[in-house]
Amino acid sequence: RGGAALSIRAVTDKPIKFVGQGEKMTDLDVFYPDRMASRILGMGDMLSLIEKTQQEYDEKQAQELSEKIKENTFDFNDFLDQLSQIQKMGPLDEIMKMIPGMANNPALKNANMDPKDIEHLKAIVYSMTDQERTDPDVLNPSRRRRIARGSGRPVQEVNRMIKQFSQMKTMMN
Repeated sequence: RGGAALSIRAVTDKPIKFVGQGEKMTDLDVFYPDRMASRILGMGDMLSLIEKTQQEYDEKQAQELSEKIKENTFDFNDFLDQLSQIQKMGPLDEIMKMIPGMANNPALKNANMDPKDIEHLKAIVYSMTDQERTDPDVLNPSRRRRIARGSGRPVQEVNRMIKQFSQMKTMMN
């Protein structure tokens, strides 16, 4: 990774200014040699992760989310906002590689980081009524079946997402 760029730099005697993280223009980042070396060695790149997060997250929005977590009022609407923010930051596996120790983590290599999974979660939440999004306790089996039909996902996936949401909410408190 980066060998071709270093070879071209040596031949042309021109410095590397940018590095592409994907195929879109928005995937073009400023090149920092120390950060790239850190990523190549699997030590992560927290500075780039922090910069990327600051670009995508509105400070006011982050403060509101923090208050909701403190007050235990975090709901599926907030969860939906978080999923959208994660999508804006780029591929999940690229984000995880920026965290120290995660690049060479065997669990990460086996984890399925498919962007479709986030779309499926969003489809499930979009299939909920406003009441269901704000009060997950009303999600009885018939409502879960309706949500599954509306989202095009199996009932087991809806149940798993609701269970994970509940566990996440418990951990936040």
